[in-house]
Amino acid sequence: MTNAHVVGKAEKITVTMQDGTTYPANVVGKYEKVDIAVIKIADSKKTFPHVVFGNSDNIKVGQWAIAIGNPFALDHTVTTGVISAKGRSVEIGEGNSGVQNYIQTDASINPGNSGGPLCNIEGEVIGVNSAIYSQSGGSVGIGFAVPSNIARKTAEDLVNNNGKITRAGLGAGVQRWPRALD
Repeated sequence: MTNAHVVGKAEKITVTMQDGTTYPANVVGKYEKVDIAVIKIADSKKTFPHVVFGNSDNIKVGQWAIAIGNPFALDHTVTTGVISAKGRSVEIGEGNSGVQNYIQTDASINPGNSGGPLCNIEGEVIGVNSAIYSQSGGSVGIGFAVPSNIARKTAEDLVNNNGKITRAGLGAGVQRWPRALD
């Protein structure tokens, strides 16, 4: 699992392990509205180590957070901070409303951390690092992760539905009233 914006329009995907071993991979599916993609290593005969997902609904503001990724191509980087807020709404790309329930953290997330896990102090994945707020392009202490419960459900749907997501809709929209009612 990674971010949809990490996969983008890639024609070739390679997964590199910590020991430097590389494997070709394929995109199972991606869903831009949640910014989650699932890729599969082509060598399916080998068993790979994996992470354990925690319950992102149980996190609390002030709890420790650990962001893992490859910021600025510095592989296998770990930073720590706290959960700064829950339920943040962040736009991903132009005109895309994105996730309405981001986890905000001050654990340093920089370009290259996208798709990496945000973990709790027990090492369970509670989010997928996805975005930052920055005027400089680097971390200013405001990073966002897709909650693990949303990421896991999206990934399961992609795997179980041949890379596709179907969501229900009401056909109604909400907008802010332009003036106060008297």
